[in-house]
Amino acid sequence: MHIWEQIPQRERRDLLIAWLALSAAFTVAMIGTSRLIPTLILEMFVISMITAGVAFIVHEMAHKFTAMRYGYWAEFQMNPTMLVVAVAVAALAKVVFAAPGATMIYGSQISEEENGKISLAGPLSNLLLLIPFSLLLIVGINIGIFEVALVGIMGIRINAMIAAFNLLPLGPLDGAKILPWNTPVYIAMVLIAFAILFSALNYNLAGPFF
Repeated sequence: MHIWEQIPQRERRDLLIAWLALSAAFTVAMIGTSRLIPTLILEMFVISMITAGVAFIVHEMAHKFTAMRYGYWAEFQMNPTMLVVAVAVAALAKVVFAAPGATMIYGSQISEEENGKISLAGPLSNLLLLIPFSLLLIVGINIGIFEVALVGIMGIRINAMIAAFNLLPLGPLDGAKILPWNTPVYIAMVLIAFAILFSALNYNLAGPFF
């Protein structure tokens, strides 16, 4: 079966809505509600779609297709209430707190190892996305195009942030399923994600341009 055929219409709709809502939340968080300049809004929305949107889609699809490799059916289901909350919090506090939904897995009892590997796939995919975004940052700086470098550093920060947040060993987050399955893998993932996040948040993009 073709990959596209494994994503039913309802799931495509949920992914699209969540993608747009998350992009809107990040846009509002970055520019606020006082700088309502159409060109700036459009530019930041497109950048948010490329960075936060792609990070979210890849994360959820990594869960889905890893689960399907083990013979389970999996679908992303959005949480409309949390999507509204994400945009509202971004507007009020300039912080993105997003729980857009979850990839639901259907089938017989999932083993601890399978659950751990399915959960690992999400944050691991975000860490792998650091590679193309790092290349964008380097290219943007070398050719002197600020917008390209901005996409690069934002992509690094957002993917590191999503990986680090989901690795927390709490409730339904991925870390709570990875830790009991394989503690050394969990520790390594946490160290890498938080080290990259700390470095990215302290990186000053303005330096190479001004």
